[in-house]
Amino acid sequence: MDNVQAAAAIDVKSTLALIKPDAIENANEIEDIILRSGFTILQKRKVYLSPELCSEIYAAHYGKIFFPSLTAFMSSGPTIAMVIARNQAVAFWRELIGPANSVKAKETHPGSIRAIYGTDELRNAVHGSETSSAAEREIRLIFPNTTVDHISSAQDAITYLSRFVNPTLLSGLTELCKQKPTDPIVSTDLACRLVA
Repeated sequence: MDNVQAAAAIDVKSTLALIKPDAIENANEIEDIILRSGFTILQKRKVYLSPELCSEIYAAHYGKIFFPSLTAFMSSGPTIAMVIARNQAVAFWRELIGPANSVKAKETHPGSIRAIYGTDELRNAVHGSETSSAAEREIRLIFPNTTVDHISSAQDAITYLSRFVNPTLLSGLTELCKQKPTDPIVSTDLACRLVA
């Protein structure tokens, strides 16, 4: 399979991930789960969301009985906001976080972030955008200077890899080559562990 065929199956998009005030003490563990699940954290910041901004983020729930409680809770303390990316980001993130109701998540998706760190439907540890268009809108609300791009064609994927992934790999491999190991077998094992 050549690069174009392999890249044709890649649809790298970004989505918004919020670690809510109830799970802020578990932020490092949640970030580790995100990274181990194949996501890249493109941007990250600790924010204190105003009730007005919460209302904009959760606009789809406006008028529902839980809306005032949701905006009050989300503006009650610090939140970690991240733009995360990977192939099919929105769908994978939604699967990783599990159902909105943490009690239900413990039964149906016990390994999900909400099952592990959430306590109920309101205090469910994390937020995940429901669609790609919602993700773009929500990212712009919290990271207003961000350009929200997605990679949907083979050529776009190749360009993305060339621009962002290959330079990092090249830099790291160049540094490894510059070092002359005294024992190449031990050094090779160490390099393999560092790469893994």
